[in-house]
Amino acid sequence: MKPGARLMKHYLQFKDFRAEEYSYLFERALIIKQRFKNYEKYQPLTDRTLAMIFEKASTRTRVSFEAGMYQMGGSVVHLTTGDSQLGRAEPIEDSARVISRMVDLVMIRTYEQSKLERFAAHSRVPVINGLTNEYHPCQILADIFTYIEHRGSIQGKVVAWVGDGNNMANTWLQAAEILGFTVHVSTPGGYEIDPAVAGIKNPDCYRVFADPKEACAGAHLVTTDVWTSMGYEAENEARRQAFANWCVDSAMMAEAQPDALFMHCLPAHRGEEVTADVIDGPQSVVWDEAENRMHVQKALMEYLLLGRIGG
Repeated sequence: MKPGARLMKHYLQFKDFRAEEYSYLFERALIIKQRFKNYEKYQPLTDRTLAMIFEKASTRTRVSFEAGMYQMGGSVVHLTTGDSQLGRAEPIEDSARVISRMVDLVMIRTYEQSKLERFAAHSRVPVINGLTNEYHPCQILADIFTYIEHRGSIQGKVVAWVGDGNNMANTWLQAAEILGFTVHVSTPGGYEIDPAVAGIKNPDCYRVFADPKEACAGAHLVTTDVWTSMGYEAENEARRQAFANWCVDSAMMAEAQPDALFMHCLPAHRGEEVTADVIDGPQSVVWDEAENRMHVQKALMEYLLLGRIGG
């Protein structure tokens, strides 16, 4: 390794970083957000290029990464399935070798985590997981930053996950193990979390509840997601029936702490996974949560490309 060179890091799942790295990222995200709010120009990534590869549709992921990179002084190359479908025209490994010679950073939003890992294994630049079937680390990064903004440290707190045992649930479990909080998980039968996919080593970081109201009891944060994630649309009607009792409503929120927050990664279907009075109510911080995707991802890109600022 050349003198002064840094070991390249990828961000493929939440457990790729240590607790002290997250403390640094949250501090940087706050500074970067304050600069943004104060209209202070901050462009440490001038002449750097981010390639964004989308095999799954996106609104928040695209806008947050693209706007964030431009605000940091960089450029963006946007690729969709019509432009570059991983593994279709050429092996994923070859795509990684080529694309990573032309850009400084790659964000991929795709289906199987294995595609992301194969790309990263042959990339010369850092790779970020913008969402896979298994994990959604950038969203949980934003969610925890939002909690810290509103309520302080999440260590020792209880997060209630109500709904599907999906990529969000898997990532919440990883975050709980690393950052020292507990997740109460409640899913319908047949849609449980798979601890092996989450890859956690400490089973005490989560508890499973058959009754979603019991999962919400004493929680500091209640959160959910759509019942049918992208790629599972064929199961939509079966899921609608199975999840009927897992709609986060005022009764569930009443079981949580009086000052509990509500989060949803969006898009939301009012009347399905959450009632309108909850998502549009005083405990909801979903709009701060959505905006914070951009701020934490700016901190993440800065860290992956420049390392720690100021030491």
